[in-house]
Amino acid sequence: MRSSVWHAHAIAAFAGCTALALGATATVAHAQAGQASHVRDLGRETLPVGDGWGAEGAGTTGGSAADAEHVYTVTTWDAFKAALKAGGDAPKIVRVKGVIDPVAEGCASFAAPGYDFDAYLAKYSPENWGLDTDLSGEPADSPEGLRAASAAAQDAAIKVNIPANTTIVGVGKGAGIRGGSLQIKGVDNVILRNLTIEAPLDCFPQWDPTDTATGAWNSEYDAVVVYGSTHVWVANNTLTDGRYPDSTLPTYFGQTYQQHDGLLDIVRGANHVTVSWNAVEDHDKTMLIGNSDSAGATDTGKLKVTLHHNRFEGVVERAPRVRFGQVDSYNNHFVVRAGQSYGYTFGVGISSQLYASHNAFSLPAGVSAAKTLKKWSEAPLTAENNYVNGQKTDLIAVHNAEIPAETLQSGAGWTPTLRTRVDSPRAVPGIVDGRAGAGKDC
Repeated sequence: MRSSVWHAHAIAAFAGCTALALGATATVAHAQAGQASHVRDLGRETLPVGDGWGAEGAGTTGGSAADAEHVYTVTTWDAFKAALKAGGDAPKIVRVKGVIDPVAEGCASFAAPGYDFDAYLAKYSPENWGLDTDLSGEPADSPEGLRAASAAAQDAAIKVNIPANTTIVGVGKGAGIRGGSLQIKGVDNVILRNLTIEAPLDCFPQWDPTDTATGAWNSEYDAVVVYGSTHVWVANNTLTDGRYPDSTLPTYFGQTYQQHDGLLDIVRGANHVTVSWNAVEDHDKTMLIGNSDSAGATDTGKLKVTLHHNRFEGVVERAPRVRFGQVDSYNNHFVVRAGQSYGYTFGVGISSQLYASHNAFSLPAGVSAAKTLKKWSEAPLTAENNYVNGQKTDLIAVHNAEIPAETLQSGAGWTPTLRTRVDSPRAVPGIVDGRAGAGKDC
């Protein structure tokens, strides 16, 4: 363990996207080398003033004020978890070097003794079990009970809680987290930057015969979840299904063996969040802002989120789906690939106040701009100055003309003020495509 966690005063220190071999003090090293007195350090940077909802009030500073004893560089998942626990809520910076993976030993490492997937399929097939009864009453020694025990082992292994006043930052261009679930839960002031985050692959999805008329496989584990937390900045990351896109998943009982949940969900009273300059790729249910119509008690007046200068490519839906929140989405580039499955981009849910402007959409032939919006509940939104394939397009008007059964009302009832730079939507593809994602902010 100790060999994988280094404090900032160790011989190797890492700043921004460059590894710097420093001596006992940076000042002496710089003087001897004749270097400039300042080296950019992403871990010490804070959310700029006025940059989205995350800048509200005291803003988002993460662990930028950490002293030397609370700066760590980690190269393993165990070391990562240990660094996050160290020092409680004192400001800390955790630098991730290389790729860390809690599932490196494979799904079999979590399987409970006696668990057999073939036995699971045999017992719960629609032919044997039917589609009228769920599996909640199954005993611990049944195939479902053993699946649940296996799932609990994976849950304990891959979830990690991020404490308050923390910055997690990737070192260089190749840093990442594979298969972990980052839980930003019930805390304040967190920054997540410069990481390639591969969505967790649920090793043990549950079959629910009663989910729809044909049954469905249900999975757990978001890559990143902001749950009841405030002042969070997620920037310059790549979030993706990576090695395991849905197209590679098998089919059982006539349904996709779904092993992915969300990429970035913001739920349960979370508030004042800025998501900027990320590449979000190759995922189905991408981003929920508000996860339940019945969560008004916790979510009303909360879920204030800004999304800007992100590139969404190859995603099927929820970019985002919004309930309750005042969500400002501007200067994002949404790319739908030819032939991919595509449901919608913006989901308009209960009591949402979505303000979507100055965005760019690249849609292939056969995909209408009407599909960019999806109505789930009656909730007016503002959608203005958005461009589709280089042409200014009134998304609401096109949607209402082509999908009259889901007529949307215009007017979110508020106007965003926490914006810094707003680019012309015509320029957005060129600006965002070259800078969004991990390893680009060097």
